[in-house]
Amino acid sequence: MRRFVRAAAIVLCCVPVAAARGQTDNGSPTVHALLFGDATYIATDRKIPAGFSLGQLVGHINASLDDHLTFFGELSATAQPTGYAFEVERSILRYDFNDAVKLSVGRYHTPIGYWNTAFHHGSWLQTTVSRPEMIKFGSQLIPTHFVGAFAEGNLPSGNLGLSYMIGVGNGRGNTISRGGDAGDVNGSRAVSVSLFARPISIFGLQAGAGYYHDRVTPPLIAGANEGISSAYVAWERERPEVIVDYARIDHDPLGAGPSTTNHAGYAQLGYRLTGAAHEWKPYVRAERVSTAANDVIYGPLDLGYTGFIAGTRYEFAEYAALKAEVRREKFQGFGWSRGLYVQAAFTVPDLGGGDHNSMQN
Repeated sequence: MRRFVRAAAIVLCCVPVAAARGQTDNGSPTVHALLFGDATYIATDRKIPAGFSLGQLVGHINASLDDHLTFFGELSATAQPTGYAFEVERSILRYDFNDAVKLSVGRYHTPIGYWNTAFHHGSWLQTTVSRPEMIKFGSQLIPTHFVGAFAEGNLPSGNLGLSYMIGVGNGRGNTISRGGDAGDVNGSRAVSVSLFARPISIFGLQAGAGYYHDRVTPPLIAGANEGISSAYVAWERERPEVIVDYARIDHDPLGAGPSTTNHAGYAQLGYRLTGAAHEWKPYVRAERVSTAANDVIYGPLDLGYTGFIAGTRYEFAEYAALKAEVRREKFQGFGWSRGLYVQAAFTVPDLGGGDHNSMQN
């Protein structure tokens, strides 16, 4: 049952039209909602705040406005040293013409690689305590958010199960870890193209590739044309869970300087135990981020990283899990560090839908 609830929650929060269709009997929209939260204890020899840390409190709302039009929203509250930061993480209005053509507009998680569109805010959704370094929220390496419009759908491909996503938007903002929420900062639109397959004959397998192009212009530097090529293979079967993700980031400076290439990737393996131990899911992950020292964008940021983690997830209740992992990490400019991370993560589901009027109160 726990595995079903987790899978249903992932489907509901990832696909804005998958879980909500049609209207209630009185003609009001069908609304589904989810709530996620977590708290983490950190013990590490890194020079960072340790002890207890309250994670994001995240709400997902999925509303079917009619048989073709759907809205999806994701809001978060994140603990900060001086209070809480409230953020609109995703806000997507989508119209389904048919299975092959679905058009949407809003704020998305950029479809670069696998993790960023498979596991959204709400750490209960993912096996591990945190996201890989290459695609962590607030990353300066890869743009995690995208403001614009997408066309997506399924292609006639038989048992191969091909799908596509093509988008145009604002790309990175002046602060490169943020999307251009209030408009494009340099007049050069970002473009995202991705293609992925879900073969019917291999349950749980997904493989894809994509390309993202933008012009990045942080303050005080000339900036660069940015191209991100990505590819992944993911097998989400619990026995086993296998995710391999890779991205190549190329920068071509707008001013003087050489073109540079940067690399990032990770491989994660998990396996849910059987029998009386089925609530337990051990996992390991290896990660690497390598940036060029003379890169016009990344050079001053010290984004290099190597990390190894090993841990286990224990689902002690239907809607809650404990995760414990040990880490050995090396951040650029620092030596190796060790850490212990223990997290309690939970979800409050509304899988059956709710009354729209009550959601407004």
